[in-house]
Amino acid sequence: MEGQNVEELLAKAERDEAEKLQRITVHKELELEFDLGNLLASDRNPPTGLRRAGPSPEAELQALARDNTQLLINQLWQLPTERVEEALVARLPEPTTRLPREKPVPRPRPLTRWQQFARLKGIRPKKKTNLVWDEVSGQWRRRWGYQRARDDTKEWLIEVPGGADPLEDQFAKRIQAKKERVAKNELNRLRNLARAHKMQLPSTAGMHPTGHQSKEELGRAMQVAKVSTASVGRFQERLPKEKAPRGSGKKRKFQPLFGDFAAEKKSQLELLRVMNSKKPQLDVTRATNKQMREEDQEEAAKRRKMSQKGKRKGGRQGAGGQRKGGPPSQGGKRKGGLGGKVNSGPPRLGGKRKGGQHQGGKRRK
Repeated sequence: MEGQNVEELLAKAERDEAEKLQRITVHKELELEFDLGNLLASDRNPPTGLRRAGPSPEAELQALARDNTQLLINQLWQLPTERVEEALVARLPEPTTRLPREKPVPRPRPLTRWQQFARLKGIRPKKKTNLVWDEVSGQWRRRWGYQRARDDTKEWLIEVPGGADPLEDQFAKRIQAKKERVAKNELNRLRNLARAHKMQLPSTAGMHPTGHQSKEELGRAMQVAKVSTASVGRFQERLPKEKAPRGSGKKRKFQPLFGDFAAEKKSQLELLRVMNSKKPQLDVTRATNKQMREEDQEEAAKRRKMSQKGKRKGGRQGAGGQRKGGPPSQGGKRKGGLGGKVNSGPPRLGGKRKGGQHQGGKRRK
């Protein structure tokens, strides 16, 4: 009895081992193509099992996916491994299959106005060290930012410049100047962003954050502010001797939605009359001008055609024959040239001819 139990246990263990090996070992007619960098396995074997599965191939699909995944895992276990934080990981090789991008390739960053100017003028940026020597503190400090070298905000005494108001607060003036510089830099940054995204910048009426505007800029800003009302500046008060603005435009007028029923009835009846009338509305002046333009164009076309025809005839006529127009020939008569009958030599003034410009002689009217 004990011998039979031992033999049964050994047989069962062999069967279990064979099942495990069967689960790990997968046989394929054609070997799979592996791209371990992308964890990709391509199976080129024909799906014969799916054809025999009939209308419900879910079990065959699951078995096929399990076998291909097992082959991919077997390939991964053949890679060199290393231990990272108590975990065993494999070093994947470089991918060989080029996969499409999820998002488009990022476009190069557009240049700012200063970068465009520097490239045009050939200005190259000079790299500066971040640390400079501060003679006041006697140590190396940052060039910009917090705890920078030569920090003028830490001064407790400021010399009043010559020509300035002695009662003016120089500390407040320095703080205000810094705020204006920060505002100007922020405005330039926003302008660069808007230009990079091809957005339309809002109109600032020529005003700058520095506070130093010319007379023209102030006038233009005042003009914009006055017409920025619902009435387009119609009811705004004017200064003494102030001239009316030019090109301010006109506000569109709309008929009221209710109240004036007589005017609405009249406009509707007029519209119906025009629609029902068989004779179209004729603008006599416009029609006359159009007819005159067409006649002028026809006459100009005829004159061009006749002049081109005369030039062609003059070019075909040989030496010694009669022709109209063109340069004088030797030994023949012509019409329309300079002078009358020509035998030889340069043309004479005062001869008989028909048409063309001449000096002296008879001319046909």
